[in-house]
Amino acid sequence: MNPDLDRLQPYPFQKLAALKQGATPPAALGHIALSIGEPRHAAPAVAREALITHLDGLSGYPLTRGSDALREAIAGWAGRRFGLPAGLLDPQHHILPVSGTREALFALAQCVVDRGRQPAEVFMPNPFYQIYEGAALLAGARPRFMDLLPEHGFLPDLDAVTPAQWDRCQLLYLCSPGNPSGSVMPEDYLVRVLELAHRHDFIIAADECYSEIYFNDQPPPPGLLGVAARHQGDFSRVVVFHSLSKRSNLPGLRSGFVAGDARVMTAFHQYRTYHGCSMAPPVQAASIAAWNDETHVAENRDLYGRKFDAVLEILGDVLPVSRPDAGFYLWPEVPMDDERFARELFARWNITVLPGSYLSRDTATGNPGRNRVRMALVAPLAECVEAAKRVRAFLTDH
Repeated sequence: MNPDLDRLQPYPFQKLAALKQGATPPAALGHIALSIGEPRHAAPAVAREALITHLDGLSGYPLTRGSDALREAIAGWAGRRFGLPAGLLDPQHHILPVSGTREALFALAQCVVDRGRQPAEVFMPNPFYQIYEGAALLAGARPRFMDLLPEHGFLPDLDAVTPAQWDRCQLLYLCSPGNPSGSVMPEDYLVRVLELAHRHDFIIAADECYSEIYFNDQPPPPGLLGVAARHQGDFSRVVVFHSLSKRSNLPGLRSGFVAGDARVMTAFHQYRTYHGCSMAPPVQAASIAAWNDETHVAENRDLYGRKFDAVLEILGDVLPVSRPDAGFYLWPEVPMDDERFARELFARWNITVLPGSYLSRDTATGNPGRNRVRMALVAPLAECVEAAKRVRAFLTDH
């Protein structure tokens, strides 16, 4: 077996299942899950109809790079969304469709990490999406965790990394809007990251899967494609990841894209021809329809906004919570150990939340997720309101 498999840690939801074992919640209370960031709003009709209409496409093998029409639809959406100059994002050289960004975030590290450069390090936020860590470990690299702390706006502290440490970085994972905090990296912050990447010779993997879940009364979060276009005129050292899972409530479609540095895209395409994750033609058709429609995305944001307003009104005076910059998570500090909070909340009120320490790793300063929990407001509005009322009662009891 690959010995690096032994370096992988259990996934957060495995730990959560073990934590809940033996706890029996009241039978009269229906279970409400706030633990998994799985969108539960309706899938857009335009995507469903396109999927069904193009089922005859199942009779042919799809190309790894997808159809011209899909890549052009992606380029059109990205150009509109991030204000790119016409023609700068070339569908032929800068874009690859992927079967969900989870597999692409993992696969990129296998493609770009040079095992001959030791120590090979992959930098990532802490807390983080655990795929980043697994990708680094199975690429033969060492993860370096950058703590996300409230005093830095839950963004990685770029100044806490020495030049010698940056020199060991081969790949930097970023997530904006952040999971779990919802913090958005402003443009000047992303410009600094670009400067560091060029100075210290590493690639930026920008996970922007929550970029379309913001509040309709706020400006959209900046994206690294737009920042790179404005400040360096090209996409060198930039690789961004976008998905229809959150934006369009299509997690089961497994559809997203990777875009950026043409040199990296060429190598990644070659890797993927062996990796074998080409997108089925009906999925490509549904994806084209989804990327070309913004009406359902604005409606989606409105639903999340209403849920945040309702939940924060209920919890605001019993828990230190506030509306995040973007995304659909709350990331509050809780008045006890996060594992105890999660287990007792489940046992007493049949609500599942995710302990923050399960999303983080211990560093020299501790675990930045400890005594926090992640609450995903993905359930329907009525369920989110009921969950907030139960959390309030739980906190009042304590």
